[in-house]
Amino acid sequence: MMGSLRGKVAIVGAADTAVGKVPEMSATELCVDAILRAVADAGLKKGDIDGLVTCNSMSQPMLYHAEAIAEYLQIFPRYCIAAGAGGGTTFSILHHAASAIATGMAETIVIAMADSLRSGLTREQAMLMQSSTGHPRFEQPYGPTVPAYYALIAQAHMAEYGTREEHFAEVAVACRAHAARNPAAQMRDPITVDDVLNSRMIADPLHLLDCSLVSDGGAAIVLTSAERARDFPHDPVYLLGVGEGHIHEHISQAHSLTTSAAREAGARAYDMAGLGPSDMDFAQLYDCFTPTVLVELEDLGFCRKGEGGDFLTSEGIGPTGALPVNTHGGMLSHSHPGNPGSMFALTESVHQLRHDAGKRQVSDAKVGLLHAQGGIMSSHTTLILGREAG
Repeated sequence: MMGSLRGKVAIVGAADTAVGKVPEMSATELCVDAILRAVADAGLKKGDIDGLVTCNSMSQPMLYHAEAIAEYLQIFPRYCIAAGAGGGTTFSILHHAASAIATGMAETIVIAMADSLRSGLTREQAMLMQSSTGHPRFEQPYGPTVPAYYALIAQAHMAEYGTREEHFAEVAVACRAHAARNPAAQMRDPITVDDVLNSRMIADPLHLLDCSLVSDGGAAIVLTSAERARDFPHDPVYLLGVGEGHIHEHISQAHSLTTSAAREAGARAYDMAGLGPSDMDFAQLYDCFTPTVLVELEDLGFCRKGEGGDFLTSEGIGPTGALPVNTHGGMLSHSHPGNPGSMFALTESVHQLRHDAGKRQVSDAKVGLLHAQGGIMSSHTTLILGREAG
């Protein structure tokens, strides 16, 4: 395929900070901590990094975030950028960073994201952030917060396909089952479907346990060319496919509430990789709220449109399910520090494909799919990663 990135770059370092409530570290300190951990994991020194990508922090924003982090570290990269595409930033910017390596803009790029939504914002600040995301004319005047927008998606799916609250609850239960195997996860106590349905209603039909956590934390990866990747301490994890999809910015302008641009993003990633849904050993799907996982399962081809609920109950996405999803616990149980939330899906996938994920290891994992979205199902990117370059 002309212009394909398949097998051209690899992840050679990955690391997380502590997550949950980390009041002793600011968002900037968490970002720097993640970078230093990832660089050490790759067997490098910070001076070896000639590319740096970050996203801005909500709790400690800076006008030139990536440059400020580079200044803090006293590194002087030739490729330096701060990205913003909501929760999808992690994977969309990896697409761009891979292109930068393939075109010679940099050799060794660190992608790092961190925030302190749990410790760095007051309740009032958090609520203001939640209520200021909508369209200023068509959404904000009516007072919805972010959970209400995702509840709209859930209600539409229920009305169109007969999906039930119990189906959404299965997502939360599965993520918690994965988190129970992950000592780093913020929430590890097992839950049941009844626990989810009996938790406090947030925005009908979404209950408290249908909603992602609020966390501090950060993570980073080191990306380099496939040619150089074998010179590092760990097995490289190769980028096999990547695709993006962008249909709307504001949910009131969405063409559909039940089908997302994950369909286009996934199709483009599968095409580049020369693989399909049945080839995936695991998936990491953006789970800010439980309905997103159900819609993504359908749009990414793991089941037919409208059959996501049945897939969750009959096939399963937990540790013993047909398709393990969010093997670290996801945003519902591992952590969700805002825009950096999907970074942990990325570092988890590296561990799965290195085969060093411990008790949560997916047996003989060779290929995995990752999907993230930003906004309200707005900006979508799909990655396919593998142990082999091609």
